[in-house]
Amino acid sequence: MSESAERYVRIARGFDARVAGIAGDAWTAPTPCSEWMVRDLVGHVVSVHRQVIAGLDASAPPPPATDADLIGAWHGATAEIVAALADPERASAPVTGRFAPMTLDDLIGRLLCSDTLVHTWDLSRASGQDEALDAVGVTYAFTMLLPADAAIRGPGSFGPKIEPPPDADEQTRFLCFLGRSA
Repeated sequence: MSESAERYVRIARGFDARVAGIAGDAWTAPTPCSEWMVRDLVGHVVSVHRQVIAGLDASAPPPPATDADLIGAWHGATAEIVAALADPERASAPVTGRFAPMTLDDLIGRLLCSDTLVHTWDLSRASGQDEALDAVGVTYAFTMLLPADAAIRGPGSFGPKIEPPPDADEQTRFLCFLGRSA
């Protein structure tokens, strides 16, 4: 298993634990992503997973998950990613779309891990769960996103940076860099 695959599995487990911990009424709670409730955030993560897999053969991703089966949709989406990463031919295949040319393994290691990691924290904050993130994932995502500072800001992306406290740990600095009040 590649380093990207191992990191993805750890990050996905963290998101999965938060999804499993969502109480019935928490699905409609607001999240740090001001336009989303918890169910919208989980649906977004599922949709991004589906878009990544669709990039292998330039197919259209399935429609967004419905409220009725977000948990099942999440389990299916992450299982597809794990299966693709376990297949060396698929993992090394180039993907199509706006992130091309890039291999599936690289796209998952960069985009999908970072997106899932950040939204794990958003989900944790919104549903009152443990906010600790995978430390290796935080280091990798922060290192990768830091040079893209200006490119990641704007509508539908990350907001303005927030100044972290002077004694902030790496996770807090990372979240503040992405515009989250940690």
